Amino acid sequence: MINNKKLVLIVDDDPDYLLQLKTNVESFGFKVVTAENVKDALEVLDTKPDLAILDLMMETQDAGFVLSYKIKKRYPDVPVIIASSVTSETGLNFHLETEEDRNWIKADKYLEKGIRSDQLHREINKLLKL
Repeated sequence: MINNKKLVLIVDDDPDYLLQLKTNVESFGFKVVTAENVKDALEVLDTKPDLAILDLMMETQDAGFVLSYKIKKRYPDVPVIIASSVTSETGLNFHLETEEDRNWIKADKYLEKGIRSDQLHREINKLLKL
């Protein structure tokens, strides 16, 4: 399987969700590296991931945006998915439908947590063009 060589970085401060997501992504045939915060994620970025999945609210409410910006600055071609429950927690609604949205959010896809496994697999494959 070709995508077993692809490396996915997953960053989330909820260890249970992180493990669940890691297990799902590995079941799709990808290699996975995880981190529970921005600092740890930056330490593993010496190895360029093929794709990153980031929580939004970690150490700060915008930690995922900051990390996405840093990943895109270092590796502009790495697709970034922000997966968050920010809408249910704050009522704020984020989307990446326009160029203006993508310019300030610096991610390729925004998904609200509660993501079905098949939906996540489809989005990863779409972003990696598999």
